[in-house]
Amino acid sequence: MASPTFENLIKKGTSVSEEQLQSLLRSSDPKGIPLSELLSKMTFNTPEEALAELCRHLHVDYIKEIPVNDIAVDMVRGIPINYAKTQEVLPYKEEADRVLVLTTNPLNHKALEDLRVKFGKKIHPLATTSSRIQDAINRVYEKSTAALEGMEEIDGEEVDLDDPVIDLLDSGDDDAPVIKLVNTLLFRAVKEKASDIHVEPYERDMVVRFRIDGVLFDIFKPPKKLQNSITSRIKIMGNLNIAEKRLPQDGRIPLKLAGKDIDVRLSSVPTAHGERLVMRLQDRSNVVLELQQLGFSPDSLIKIDNLMAKTYGIFLVTGPTGSGKSTTLYAAISKINKPDINIITVEDPVEQRIHGIGQIQVNSKIGLTFASGLRSILRQDPDVVMIGEIRDLETAEIAINASLTGHLVVSTIHTNDSAGAFPRLIDMGCEPFLIATSIMGVGAQRLVRLLCPHCKEPHEPTAVELRSLEISPEMARSATFFKAVGCNHCNQKGYIGRSVIQELMLINDDIRSLIMKRADGATIKREAIKSGMTTFRDHGIQKVLSGVTTIEEVLTSTQMDA
Repeated sequence: MASPTFENLIKKGTSVSEEQLQSLLRSSDPKGIPLSELLSKMTFNTPEEALAELCRHLHVDYIKEIPVNDIAVDMVRGIPINYAKTQEVLPYKEEADRVLVLTTNPLNHKALEDLRVKFGKKIHPLATTSSRIQDAINRVYEKSTAALEGMEEIDGEEVDLDDPVIDLLDSGDDDAPVIKLVNTLLFRAVKEKASDIHVEPYERDMVVRFRIDGVLFDIFKPPKKLQNSITSRIKIMGNLNIAEKRLPQDGRIPLKLAGKDIDVRLSSVPTAHGERLVMRLQDRSNVVLELQQLGFSPDSLIKIDNLMAKTYGIFLVTGPTGSGKSTTLYAAISKINKPDINIITVEDPVEQRIHGIGQIQVNSKIGLTFASGLRSILRQDPDVVMIGEIRDLETAEIAINASLTGHLVVSTIHTNDSAGAFPRLIDMGCEPFLIATSIMGVGAQRLVRLLCPHCKEPHEPTAVELRSLEISPEMARSATFFKAVGCNHCNQKGYIGRSVIQELMLINDDIRSLIMKRADGATIKREAIKSGMTTFRDHGIQKVLSGVTTIEEVLTSTQMDA
């Protein structure tokens, strides 16, 4: 007989019964050798190893990692979750003449026959372990749950769109299916650490997508008939006017989930096929990160510390939307937040509340803009002023005047790189000599995804890849490159989390002279590089060589700097 180790591992990692296992062990392989004798000569450390060897003898495909996001909700519709868990079967993919089904027991002919009858096609089993298939079942059915199972109930009926849900865990069985569907969406988005939820209507269907670590992923496609109900439910939660479908609207949804306070910023815009909704999720319970945790280089950390230690002047952080500018400013002002320093901010909205700092939220409906808020806080005797964003000439001029009268001002501005901040301010109408006098430094940043530490694998880069980042063969020989693979820890994406790559420009006399002459951004940038500035691409190369990200990520994030 086979060793007890093998039998125990098979029983632990699969749903193969004792009777099936003993019958199987009594059989022989094609060479006539009893299977029990073959297996007894082998040692296995995990259920995966034992199951993989068993599948080899049964001529069944073994799948190690389950790409859960590739399994459509429609595949499990009509299959009760209790049946899937008990039988440990999960339909995976439907092809022209067959259906691929994940199972822990390829000998479970009854369950496979049930699925053959349901789909009306040949069943091709793919074996995997119990722990993996149970996790996959939970995650696939989470997309389906009662909200999706009950969608047929509301066809042509009025949906009860009652008061906004504040605590998602309070939703009960009596809630309307659309309410359950929206709650499930929000719950899953928070669980998967999505930063945005997109609800996009098209001619014949609609798509829900999550942005996770800066990349959009399709989640599922609700029927077109649910479009108005889903849109109305979300707009009611955000206190928007559901009767107004011709104009853009902005709202806010305060949520509580498992003790966490989640702030959702809601934006609605009309399109040719209905209203398009985007929800930006912000976890208010997150602690403010330190600059070291964000991924800044040691050299940049020293420079930022020196800038934040000054008593007057302007420090700007630039970059596109979603590049972490506000997070960087929060980390910077938190570092100097002491009882003897008065720090006041004007933000839209206040994303993270910090004890000891006066934070003012812009409200344009009552006339509280960045400019009017700035004028008021300058009479509050501040030492440090943080402005959420410089958007117009009025705000820029007040910020410059504040810096020239003994205040340290930190703010963000939308430009492609650090050198682009100066032409942008001049274009707004600011005088070049005031810009050159007041600004001490400009930091620009992007975010690159970090490789999943659980599944990343060494990778031998091609000559083309090395040339694309201008990495010399000498540098390549002394470093280990990695590629993204994908596992259960990272939802098969190969990446977990993001890190900053940045360029930090300190203003010296040569750069001031160029600003006074209204030089273009490229000229200013060349002078800054000559003075020792590290560019996006240089910092990205450092992260590739240190094994925390990939060449592809850096190329994508720094393509403008090539």
